[in-house]
Amino acid sequence: MTYLDHAATSFPKPVAVVEAVRDYLLHRSANPGRSGHSLSAQAARVVFETRVALAELLGAGDPRQIIFLPNATYGINLALNGYLRDGDHVVVSSLEHNSVMRPLRHLRQLRRLKVTTVLSDDEGVLDPQRFADAMRAETRLVVVNHASNVVGTVAPLTEIREAIGEVPLLVDAAQTAGAVPIDVAGDRIDMLAFAGHKSLLGPQGVGGLYVRPGLDVRPLVFGGTGSGSESDEQPSTLPDFYESGTPNGPGIAGLGAGVRYVQQRGIGEIRQHEQALFTRLRNRLSDIPGVTLSGPADPAKNLPVVSLGMARVQPSELAHVLDRRFGVLTRAGLHCAPEAHRSLGTFPHGSVRLSAGCATSLEEIDRAAEAVAEIAAEVSR
Repeated sequence: MTYLDHAATSFPKPVAVVEAVRDYLLHRSANPGRSGHSLSAQAARVVFETRVALAELLGAGDPRQIIFLPNATYGINLALNGYLRDGDHVVVSSLEHNSVMRPLRHLRQLRRLKVTTVLSDDEGVLDPQRFADAMRAETRLVVVNHASNVVGTVAPLTEIREAIGEVPLLVDAAQTAGAVPIDVAGDRIDMLAFAGHKSLLGPQGVGGLYVRPGLDVRPLVFGGTGSGSESDEQPSTLPDFYESGTPNGPGIAGLGAGVRYVQQRGIGEIRQHEQALFTRLRNRLSDIPGVTLSGPADPAKNLPVVSLGMARVQPSELAHVLDRRFGVLTRAGLHCAPEAHRSLGTFPHGSVRLSAGCATSLEEIDRAAEAVAEIAAEVSR
């Protein structure tokens, strides 16, 4: 099996992640912060240590600003629903995932939001000047996908921040947290949603949101937090203000192990390895007659993601053949990002996305390229 669907979820997980989940379930699986006994304290310690590790990785000065949630989608919903008010103007890129576009559509109806979409070019590259041109006096938030889940292009966050001035910036880092360096303080990112199960290498069902100090974001969920139990008001202290209900202790334990793996291996080493994978994959695929590639060829601007089309073959059919005949696992279609495909010119059929990760080898890249070449040769006969 050649697994090239890391943009959906990373696989396989490091052994340390599996062991951390197992250890938590066997030895520490009490309710964190809810009871005074020693087992509850151990569980709470696991949650706290993961929060600290994430704060270090993302450049957040205060670990309490790291909010644990079920996934990045939940984090984006908290950011949008909790921060935006009636009649606000929002600027988004055309590369956004439906995790951004669908909540915004809902809020346009519910709160009369005004939304301006900044188009990327036909390679999925964003121009910061277009963000500057989209700004209005009433603009309250700018939302940027840090890297396209369709073609992997990495957004120029520093330049976009300069272009939008002091308007708060929400970054969807589902694809980039754990894969590229992120410094929320240095890059003046106000909110950042992260997925635990992708490049952070944790289990599914855990992710979250960074919220900078002082930003007025209302909770989505209210309830028990283990603190301030004498009052029926939501506690104002962080992270309890946003984290109602029992947390996903096993998932957070696994996430902590994934983050520590990334820290020990080093973001720089991971980035270098993944750039080599991208270059190899892109070069091999570009030599195949009948295959068209989307996105830029510069590894410095990309995650290890390549989207392709093949003459006379639908993306869904190509992905099916790659899986069943060659054991190459990819993802076909619109990738929950139809606006991105419109920008790239691949709508409505989409593309076949091959996405590598830090566990992918160059040999796996070669096997996938050889499989695509064999199918292309058969189609051209």
